Amino acid sequence: MDADAYGGRGRPGAADGGTGPLASSDTIATRHLLAEKLDRLFRTLRPRERGEYTHEEVAEGIRKRGGSTVSATYLWQLRKGMRDNPTMKHLEAIAGFFGVPPAYFFDDDAARRIDAELDLLASLRDAQVRHIALRAFGLSPETLHTITDMIERVRQLEGLPKALSAESPSGSSGPGGNGPDAES
Repeated sequence: MDADAYGGRGRPGAADGGTGPLASSDTIATRHLLAEKLDRLFRTLRPRERGEYTHEEVAEGIRKRGGSTVSATYLWQLRKGMRDNPTMKHLEAIAGFFGVPPAYFFDDDAARRIDAELDLLASLRDAQVRHIALRAFGLSPETLHTITDMIERVRQLEGLPKALSAESPSGSSGPGGNGPDAES
């Protein structure tokens, strides 16, 4: 991911920020994917009872965790797609802060699984969804299965995509589980 990956020459298009004549469509697509994933982490994995982390809070949190130094400006640039070539140490530090595996940034299968978990987390912020989930607490597994089937049927009738399983396929506690004060 850093200049050494290209024999010390930097990545193609690096001289102009990846947007000029040397930029490939892959470089531009990569920049947008990274920016979208980072933005999703900021929007979804946030402190309890308030909005998302500031870039300064994330940079400070990474520093306190002993990770690679990342400035608030650099985080902003990555998030806006203005920079797209972080080192692996930077990705590990960012992923560590938000409690997701570093693979989220470069493994499509891992990203799909984590995105499904982020969708679940975001849906639990909806008061009506949370109310239904709390009302279901204590019901038998058979009853929960019946309710799940009913919800899937209603989703189908309303033209919504089939919901993904809430269980983490990786067996982990899911995204944000290790982040500071991440809302669950």
